[in-house]
Formats: sequence, C-alpha cells, structure tokens
Amino acid sequence: MSQNKILVSVGAILTIGMMCFFTVSETEKAIKFKFGEIVSADYNPGLHFKFPFINNVKKFDSRILTLDSSPERFLTAEKKNVIVDSFVKWRIGDVTTFYTSVAGDIFQANVRLEQIIKNSFRSEFSKREIKQLVSTDRNDIREALIKNTATAAASLGIDVVDVQVK
Repeated sequence: MSQNKILVSVGAILTIGMMCFFTVSETEKAIKFKFGEIVSADYNPGLHFKFPFINNVKKFDSRILTLDSSPERFLTAEKKNVIVDSFVKWRIGDVTTFYTSVAGDIFQANVRLEQIIKNSFRSEFSKREIKQLVSTDRNDIREALIKNTATAAASLGIDVVDVQVK
C-alpha cells in the first residue's frame, strides 16, 4: 500500500515538474500570461520556465503566411473597371500587438489585413490608367502597396513581406 502512495507521489511531482517548463521552437513566437495578463513576449527558441497554474503560454506561428484574396473590381484613373486578383505574404511582427489587436486569431488578422490591402489597391489604381497598370508601373505599384500597408498593418502587429498581383 505504501509503495502505491510513493508511486503516485512521484508521478504527481514529475507531472507538476513537467508543467513548469515550456519550449519555443524556431518557427514560433510565444506570450506568457499571469492570470490572463501579458507578462512577457520576447522568448528566444529553447526551453523556458513558468509557474504551473499561475502562468500559461500561447504560441503563434512566426513563419511567413499567405493571404490569397478573391478577385476584386477597382476603378482606374480613366474610370474603367479592372478586376485584380492578388495575394499578400505576411508574418507576425510584434506578437503582443498581434494578440491584443486581433486576439491572436489568424482568420481575424486576414480579414483586417484584406481590408487594408483593398483600400491601398483602390488608392493606387485610382491614380493610374490601365496602360500604366499593365505594363510600366507594376513594380512601383507593388512597392507603394507594401509601403502603404506596412504602417496600417504594424498597428495589428503584422509585417507585410510582399504584395503581388496575379
């Protein structure tokens, strides 16, 4: 009987001991909370300590993600409709801002980023004619889109890596 108590005690101690540590891989960013409030978010890859039952950890993918938006209709400077199919490459830049602005939800981040991108497309396409859009200004438009969306996306904790028109 006492041997069973020892085994249960050792098992409980090992379980609580394992709950004291968490790992962050190279492809992740992590936030540590203390009773629901953010304590820290600057974790390098590796093994880290937390207090069980007091701290919890939420991890996010830090790799480059893709937002593939559906084709959208925009007006050019000469008031002609252009259907544009595009995609955006982005990643989580500031994990604390990302968590507080979109609750750490990738779907919600894509929705908000898509609105920012569409507004930027609308403003850039309204300055140019179809001829410029198709032939000469593609790289200029891409750079302007990245620059325009970078500041708005930073408020979501997102770094825009690339914007491309298909």
